[in-house]
Amino acid sequence: MLIIYAIAALGVIGLLFGLFLGVAARFFAVDTDPRVEAVKEELPGANCGACGYAGCANFAEAVVSGEAKVNGCIPGGDETSKAIAGLLGQEVGSSVQPVATVFCIGDSFKTSDKFIYDGVADCEVAGNFLGGFKTCSYGCLGYGNCVKACLFDAIKMGEHGLPVVDTEKCTGCGLCANACPRTIIKMLPRGDSGYLVLCNSHDRGKSVSKACEVGCIACKACVKVCPEEAIVMEDNLAVIDLEKCTDCGKCAEKCPPVTIYRRNAIPTEAQALAYAAEKSAESA
Repeated sequence: MLIIYAIAALGVIGLLFGLFLGVAARFFAVDTDPRVEAVKEELPGANCGACGYAGCANFAEAVVSGEAKVNGCIPGGDETSKAIAGLLGQEVGSSVQPVATVFCIGDSFKTSDKFIYDGVADCEVAGNFLGGFKTCSYGCLGYGNCVKACLFDAIKMGEHGLPVVDTEKCTGCGLCANACPRTIIKMLPRGDSGYLVLCNSHDRGKSVSKACEVGCIACKACVKVCPEEAIVMEDNLAVIDLEKCTDCGKCAEKCPPVTIYRRNAIPTEAQALAYAAEKSAESA
């Protein structure tokens, strides 16, 4: 009988708890807009945070409430923006999806190391150890923090020691740029036109030349020759305004260390390896 009473008591307690939870769920229920779930279904689901919100669900709520713009999902691009706009009865103009660009061509064959680093394979950790093992304190450390951060398999570490971006896969989320402790990756509007100074160093000329064969030496030759005044010096580094650049190429022709390239002609990993093989053959 004791067992029967115990089972009955547990059953009654369970029933009471169930009723309590049911009433509480109904009483404390928060009405949700069905459009939030509809918008969420149109998003990539990467939860990358490029929109400025913690995840896709938070962004969907912000869009429906009017807090965020319908084209705020960068990885989704125009297709996602138009789908969301259609759900909410809004209009959205086309937007240029950004792409990650590596502002460093000082690969492992054109730069040198100050010492042998045998610590944690992490760019931030390596950079904090005595300022980094690279002679250039602004260049890529090669441990792939950017690769680990990319959710779309759009970036890899090349054999030449620099990250390589697959522009077809890149969604423009910016996670790789945020993960790089030396800020050598920048997000630019997609396109092939315009020239870039592919260097991140702010050291003076002699120090740059000792650290890297292809670093900007702040000679201002490019600034002087640019007919559109599209190039300025910022803390010993030449910077090109893509909106002013007319693709004349005069800056690239005058650059002594050959640091300036047109966007569709940035040196590739294959070219770096070929350069290394050539130098090896000459020394042999």
